[in-house]
Formats: sequence, structure tokens, C-alpha cells
Amino acid sequence: MTALDVNRSGQFHTAPSNASFGRFAAAFTAWKDARATRKALSVLSDRELDDIGLTRADIATFTARR
Repeated sequence: MTALDVNRSGQFHTAPSNASFGRFAAAFTAWKDARATRKALSVLSDRELDDIGLTRADIATFTARR
């Protein structure tokens, strides 16, 4: 049985035989974080987005860079 340790930074520590699962889990965590960021930014008004230097069109590219 393999133990899976997940810390807040999104890094997974697995046994070498489960390295591919660790990469998958890390990619899934990154996808979930980007999705949450897109969702949070999409509820902001255009003025609020302008205050932080973004437009609606920038939301997808901003989260894709991460």
C-alpha cells in the first residue's frame, strides 16, 4: 500500500512506482487552481478588473500562464 502525502503547495510525494500518478495529481491540482482563479476573476466587475490591470479577455490568458 502506498501512502500519498499532499501538501498545500500542490506537490505530491509518492513512491517511485507511482510517479506518473503524482504527475497526474499535480496537473489536476493545477487545473483546479486555475479554474478557481478564472471563476473568481469572472465575477468581478469590469471596473474591478481594470483596478488590477486586467480585462475580461485577459482572464483566460492570465490563468493559462500559471
